[in-house]
Amino acid sequence: MALPIPEGKQIIVERNLRPSRFCMPSMEMATDHYSVGYVVTGDRKVIMPSRSYSYHSGDATLGIPYMYHRTISDSDIPYDSYIIKFTPEFIKPFINQARKKIFYELCEHRVFHFSDEIQIKIERIFFEMLEEYNKKAYYTEFILQGMLYRLLITIWENKLDNDIMGHKSPLSKSIVDILIYIENNYYKKITLEKTAQMVHFSNSYFSRMFKLQLGIPFTEYVNNVRITQAKKMLIQTDKSIMEIALDTGYCHGDYLSVQFKNKTGMTPSQFRNSLKK
Repeated sequence: MALPIPEGKQIIVERNLRPSRFCMPSMEMATDHYSVGYVVTGDRKVIMPSRSYSYHSGDATLGIPYMYHRTISDSDIPYDSYIIKFTPEFIKPFINQARKKIFYELCEHRVFHFSDEIQIKIERIFFEMLEEYNKKAYYTEFILQGMLYRLLITIWENKLDNDIMGHKSPLSKSIVDILIYIENNYYKKITLEKTAQMVHFSNSYFSRMFKLQLGIPFTEYVNNVRITQAKKMLIQTDKSIMEIALDTGYCHGDYLSVQFKNKTGMTPSQFRNSLKK
């Protein structure tokens, strides 16, 4: 599950600059928010159990709750993007005011191309929303709500009429079953050997298939899922580092700290303190 929107917030606006080879560490899905993004530079590929598709600089994207996916790099260009996350409650007035058809059509297509002129217009709206978000005034979310509605209407009115959603099935049923198993059992001892037996593959064949379809080795993927779960516990609970380590499949708090710092550049305590600030 993707990291949730912090308690008390209805919308988050960010701009992220990632290295060219940046990839989501594991398959994830948001359960409490939608998202709309704009790619300034870079090329991305989305892997889902039933399909895969790509998007590029100048494209807008829409993410919906419970969309199980992983994004990976599709070029050597650094990934610069805006991302806006918002709760279903935040968008409800837009849907209720006779805009249901527009919103659901956007949710169905998810990726949108534009002419060069409209790309400038779309990026400008994202830029202005980030400026407004950073003001952190008591009325900021009220202003952003109207700006979000304007953004969605602009995307819907100016999107080019071409089918960009792919229909390739990149994940076999066996691999999907294993991903679900990892998500439900990350706190247990999970080995490549035992997992390969579950789907009746040899260790070497399973290892190759997993990396081919997910773009990442099996053990690294399991570790990434555990780190993501640890992040959520650091955000949502007051559990100690040792408790979180045991709840996420690590034998000791020190081992979790080493793995966490390798992935995030921070210790678990530093990550928790940075959120409080």
